[in-house]
Amino acid sequence: MADQEEDFSSLPLPDRFAHKNWKVRKQGYEDAAKTFEATPDESDPAFRPFILDSGLWKGAVADSNVAAQQDGINALCAFLKYGGQQACTRSRNVTITPIVEKGLSSTRAATKQSALEALLLYIELDKSDPIIEDLLPSLNNKQPKLIAATLSAFTAIFHAYGVKIVDPKPVLKALPKVFGHADKNVRTEAQNLAVELYRWLREAMKTLFWNELKPVQQQDLEKLFETVKQEPPPKQERLLRSQQAAVEAVQANGQEDEAEAEFEEEQPEEINAFDLAESVDALSKVPANFGESMASSKWKDRKDALDALFAAVNTDRIKDGPFDDITGALAKSMKDANIAVVTVAANCIECLAKGLRQSFAKHRSKIMPAIMERLKEKKQSVTDALSAALDAVFASTGLSACLEDTLEFLKHKNPQVKSETLRFLIRCLKTTRDAPSKPEVKLIAESVTKLLTESVEATRAAGAEVLGTLMKIMGERPMGPYLEGLDDSRKAKIKEYCDVAEVKAKDKPKPVAPPPKAAPVGQKKPVSKKPAVGTKKPAPRPVTPQEEPAPPPPKTASKVIPSKLSAPKALVPPQKSGLQGPKKLAGPGGAAPPSTQSPRRNITPQDDEAAPIPSKLGRGLAGRPLARPGPLSTTASESAPPAPQAPSITPGERLELDDLRSEKEYLLRTNEELRTSSSKYQSQIHELQNQNAQLIEDHTRDVLSIKAKETQLVRARSDAESAEAQCQRLSRELDRLKREVKRMEAERSPSSATSDHIYREKNSNNSSGNSAAAAPPAERPASATRQTRVDSATSLADSRETGYQRMARSYAISPSEEKENGGLDAAEGEKMARNRSPVKGGAAATAGKREVSGEGESWKRAAEVTSQLKARIELMKAKQGLTKR
Repeated sequence: MADQEEDFSSLPLPDRFAHKNWKVRKQGYEDAAKTFEATPDESDPAFRPFILDSGLWKGAVADSNVAAQQDGINALCAFLKYGGQQACTRSRNVTITPIVEKGLSSTRAATKQSALEALLLYIELDKSDPIIEDLLPSLNNKQPKLIAATLSAFTAIFHAYGVKIVDPKPVLKALPKVFGHADKNVRTEAQNLAVELYRWLREAMKTLFWNELKPVQQQDLEKLFETVKQEPPPKQERLLRSQQAAVEAVQANGQEDEAEAEFEEEQPEEINAFDLAESVDALSKVPANFGESMASSKWKDRKDALDALFAAVNTDRIKDGPFDDITGALAKSMKDANIAVVTVAANCIECLAKGLRQSFAKHRSKIMPAIMERLKEKKQSVTDALSAALDAVFASTGLSACLEDTLEFLKHKNPQVKSETLRFLIRCLKTTRDAPSKPEVKLIAESVTKLLTESVEATRAAGAEVLGTLMKIMGERPMGPYLEGLDDSRKAKIKEYCDVAEVKAKDKPKPVAPPPKAAPVGQKKPVSKKPAVGTKKPAPRPVTPQEEPAPPPPKTASKVIPSKLSAPKALVPPQKSGLQGPKKLAGPGGAAPPSTQSPRRNITPQDDEAAPIPSKLGRGLAGRPLARPGPLSTTASESAPPAPQAPSITPGERLELDDLRSEKEYLLRTNEELRTSSSKYQSQIHELQNQNAQLIEDHTRDVLSIKAKETQLVRARSDAESAEAQCQRLSRELDRLKREVKRMEAERSPSSATSDHIYREKNSNNSSGNSAAAAPPAERPASATRQTRVDSATSLADSRETGYQRMARSYAISPSEEKENGGLDAAEGEKMARNRSPVKGGAAATAGKREVSGEGESWKRAAEVTSQLKARIELMKAKQGLTKR
């Protein structure tokens, strides 16, 4: 066995990692961990085989033997801890899944802890996104044990790094499904994860998954959240390698407190729902007739349109788009006479500003002045809505962008506008995270100081609060010049507001101090520690005598001391020898005494002691440097520190430095002004382009509507002409029918009289001819025969005339019209009535009369009647169009 162990230990580590014997693998894992711990840096050759062949770690993490697996995961942790970022990026693709499946769900607590430590190291060395992506599929695993272990790992990751390093969105989206799992342990781990996320996100986390939970689950979580609400905000407990390097760099300069303060300030106080929400396309939800409704003369239509817009934009995050028309309509609504319309419009502006954030900055120039102008409204509900809209606009832009319009409205004539604008400025100063620049402080102080003498108490109090809040940000000393002309009562009030004010901004002079300290650090890091603590420790001075063997510097130093103008020459030697620069910076406080003592030594005692030496050597001046090489070097080393003091003390260089700083501030201010004006002009250009496009669109719409109206007018004219022609035709037809009826009625009376006359004659002939007809034809007289012919012709005419009489009677003419149209006169009517009335013995009387009148007259009369009837019948046919033309 000893031989086998020696043989196994002599194998390379990669071969032992892939060995069949688990004991060999286990020993290889242990030796690898020790080897990695002993490496000096990340570039050691021991890491090379495992970086090139990352599959070795897959077998080590998922080892079939639990004891070997534990050592394999420990070896991976050592590999990651000492191998650096390259070890992380090369191995995580093949190790995350085995760690989750075999390590986190292991029965050994030590293995679980090592697996979790490996995951934390992967995040520490690079970033968290790849790790989270590989962990999320495990939540869909069929084994409840594996799901619970993954949820526990998520909880540990967020607890160590927080939501600023690890993105919580993918995990929050997967939580609802896990809450409905059948296993109790899975649901418990899900609740623990939700509580941990609530510690960081608070109410913002509910935007992604809260609505998908059941009411019972929501109630259980609310009970758990109550205990977390009382806790202070969490802080990141584990730093990334990049953060560790930054902290170490700051600590190397002796600024441990500043490093800790900066790290604490980087921790997020509370994550906003905007950062977690998904972008929503609100433009697609805005009604198509929004512009028409806003242009309506009825306030109800305008309010309904704004309500529909509010429902569309009332979301946590809005996708950017062409909102220019909408913001223009909202700005116009600020002038609306109806306060309900103004309130809803302000709510829409607030939602747009919160949903668009930085994308809303281009709309600020036309929205903000309109809101401030409406601050004169006295109703509190309207003022609150306008103030909330202004706060949202400020949050999406910043103090510098809103300051110009704010200061302009401080000159407004309306006292209420001034007061509300000052309150808005107070809220801006309290919530901003960027302290105003010196020119901005000057503008604010000068504008607000003038309002301290206003007649309205609210305006004076708000002005004092503005100055107090500004003093809290900038400090009492920078604000002193602006408060010189004020009386003591106002100064006391401003100081009182300064004491109670709570601000989030930092004063700019604090970060200005590090640049002078950074200059020596760039020259040499070890010496840079000493100037930082130079005021407390005099240790750097004894270091100077050790650096004596440089004869040229003493000569230059002796020349430098008498004249201050030659001080820049002393800066030349440090470039040749790196030790001279630090020596000069080592003791800035004690540089002056050595510089004053060394000339005295050269003038008084050393000259007296050097007098006998030239007598021995024969040369008076040649012996002096030979007699005192040591003292000169020591004095040069002691006189070296004052050289760098000259640039910091020389008035000329100080003036030049002040000029450069003023020029820098001027350039920065000019650059800011140019950027502001450029953005303003860009927004104006964009607005004009939108207006031009809107005008073109309106013009096109008007032209199309005019053409449509012209087409409708042409059609209407043609329809009117056809209708008029139809009316004329019908009128002519009506006139013709009337004339026809009149004519037929006019012809009716003579035809009826003639027919009655013929009827009477026919009856008389029939009565007289009965006797003749009864006799044989041979015995009939000639008069009877002729009478029979006449009767037949009369009956034919009577039959023809009766048909037309029926046609004439069908027109149903009134008696008055019959009389007007030439009806029968009274005499003829009485005569026809007598002839038609039955009289006893009438036939004999008629026969007698006809016999007396004679046969000739009867024949003539019958012929005339017949001819008249024929003519009238033909005339009637011609009039009615019955005859062929």
